[in-house]
Amino acid sequence: MLNEKDYRIIEEARKAIKANYGEEHCNHTVGAAVCSKNGKIYAGVNIFSLHGACAEQVAIGTAVTNGEREFETIVAVREKEGDEIIPPCGNCRQILHNYMPECCVIVHDGRELRKIKAKDLLPFAYSFE
Repeated sequence: MLNEKDYRIIEEARKAIKANYGEEHCNHTVGAAVCSKNGKIYAGVNIFSLHGACAEQVAIGTAVTNGEREFETIVAVREKEGDEIIPPCGNCRQILHNYMPECCVIVHDGRELRKIKAKDLLPFAYSFE
């Protein structure tokens, strides 16, 4: 079940894509926000190119650059207004598994919004250990 903080994280992801949506070239079509354990929220947008970066990766990178290492929740939204909440791609699932397996990911399960642990999004994940 989502709480007030979760909806604030979703709104930060929406703000990120609304401010940066690439209307002409579709360079930026996804926004994301990650909340650290201390409550700070960091946002990012995808960087489209042959080997671009997903919005989740940009948000996580921004958080890590600012000294964060422990994360509570992450979400990604798509389209100009950020109305569609989307699950992480396979590469992002692996990154989430490696960096923050206990972090909750907000997803839409076809009926409602819910939170699921990052580690549960990628069964049989590759592990460095």
